[in-house]
Amino acid sequence: MGRTYLSETRLQQACDAGVLSARKALGSQVVATGNVPSDVSMIGNRFFNLNFADGAYGSQSRTFTMALESDFSISGQATVLVPTTIMRVFGQTQISVAVKCEAKLNYSNTDVMMVLDTTGSMADTNPSDTESKISILRRVVKNFHTQLEGSKTPGVRIRYGFVPYSTNVNVGYLLKSDWMVDTGSYEGRNAKDTGKVETVTKYKYTYSTLSGSQAAIASTFSSSCPGNTATWTMIAYGSGSGYEVWDTRINGNVYTCTQGDGGYNVSGTSYANYVYRTLKQANGTESKEVYKWQYNSVDVDVSSLKGANGDALYKGGSVWVRMFGNPSPAPDYMSATFKGCIEERDTYQISDYNNVDLSRALDLDIDSIPDPKKSKTQWRPVLPEISFERAWKPTGGAFSKTPVMTTDDYLQASNYGLTACPAPAHKLAEMTASEVANYVDALSPAGSTYHDIGMIWGGRLLSPTGLFATENADVSGRPTTRHLIFLTDGETAPSEFSYGTYGIEPLSERRWSPSSSYTLTQTVEKRFSFACDEVKKRNITVWVIGFGTQMTDMLKTCAGNGHWFQADNATQLNEAFNAIAKAMGDLRIVK
Repeated sequence: MGRTYLSETRLQQACDAGVLSARKALGSQVVATGNVPSDVSMIGNRFFNLNFADGAYGSQSRTFTMALESDFSISGQATVLVPTTIMRVFGQTQISVAVKCEAKLNYSNTDVMMVLDTTGSMADTNPSDTESKISILRRVVKNFHTQLEGSKTPGVRIRYGFVPYSTNVNVGYLLKSDWMVDTGSYEGRNAKDTGKVETVTKYKYTYSTLSGSQAAIASTFSSSCPGNTATWTMIAYGSGSGYEVWDTRINGNVYTCTQGDGGYNVSGTSYANYVYRTLKQANGTESKEVYKWQYNSVDVDVSSLKGANGDALYKGGSVWVRMFGNPSPAPDYMSATFKGCIEERDTYQISDYNNVDLSRALDLDIDSIPDPKKSKTQWRPVLPEISFERAWKPTGGAFSKTPVMTTDDYLQASNYGLTACPAPAHKLAEMTASEVANYVDALSPAGSTYHDIGMIWGGRLLSPTGLFATENADVSGRPTTRHLIFLTDGETAPSEFSYGTYGIEPLSERRWSPSSSYTLTQTVEKRFSFACDEVKKRNITVWVIGFGTQMTDMLKTCAGNGHWFQADNATQLNEAFNAIAKAMGDLRIVK
């Protein structure tokens, strides 16, 4: 009897080991593909054999079989015949022993934040692939979601969040109005009177319609001022003595907004292939004061972009600033539209990253909540149309920290692809397959690689103790496991010309200046590493994937051993996500 009980105990342990190892080898990909890897059975049998060798305890006729159940668990059954000694006298020469076992991959409440590189290089194709990197990423993320959703048990909450990043992150519409400034400082320009008077030619402008149509847009009341969608294209030009003439085509809508009680009265005009001619004719002379542009830091009232109250979400819209046209006799108003990207709150140029003062480096403090009475703790809207690269022209130049007065037009950030704003970030939420598909299919590659801002905001949106602590808290007394998946396809690649999270860096000099002890690239990387450590302090598991790029020591250190992957093609990227999904699960014996 002792030998029989010992054999039964060891056989049960071997059966458990077999199905556990087989279920681990199966992973969660089977939920999405329906395919069972060929080595699953081999691995299960190997572990069974290691734990109960053929002939153990004098046993005979050992058997072990496994089956894949409808809920993707793996069940097993093992049998063996154990010989008797004393019982042989009574004609009982052996005792049959049989055990059953079953292993399942379960998920507890889980939050997954995916910080995804959507820089311009994601439109490229890896050498061994036939699709662009962004297309492959979309498919793999959908597959990852299917695996997790198919493996979870009733009552389990799995939430997904996304932070696409490039030159910046698009998080503005997730923030409360109290978290954004009333007045922001921008590298803009103002028209300044030089104190001189000049005699200039007066011109008469005559406009005539050639073709197409225009129609008034019905007046409405809205909480925000919509951005213009119209495009103007010059299709013909001519000139002669004392005159110029050109034809322009317009398509789209032009809006007019006047502030009302808690919002805007919106009207405008809709154009459909509307072509008009402009005739500019000399019409005598006149004396005018001479104005020039003074390029410098300009304070702009952006309070109209806030919601109805401090707790309301930031509503965005447009602000009107006199920075357009020629400086003499006075500039025209131009519209600057908020598209969701933000400038970081106050920080300083750090020389010792082992002793960072978070009371000053508020950009690296991922948990502190802004004080509406202290603008340094708040974020600012990115407004590319009113930000200029002082003192660069298309023909060249050099950055000038000091103000410059001139009639020249310097590079405007919005006109030269210097201010990429990725797709809006998505807060943690339970998402259906179609919701995930719609989101990732809308990701578009553009901009430069700034790893730090992706990690900072991935941490902010996932942290259980920060801006969204109430939403990110554990539910129903059940702990939540938190994972941040950071995917990039390239090394750090900032540009001094970019207008991004820290303004135009050589001019704004918030976290870096040309005289800093580190290069701009080093500054971005050191801030990334510091932010990664801050994220892990919140009991968040960080995974890092290098897709089509060599993993750097910085990225490896951030993830830690066993948590980073280098994927050179679509197959390896899929394998990396499969490994992460498998590691997130809780493998256990259920029978």
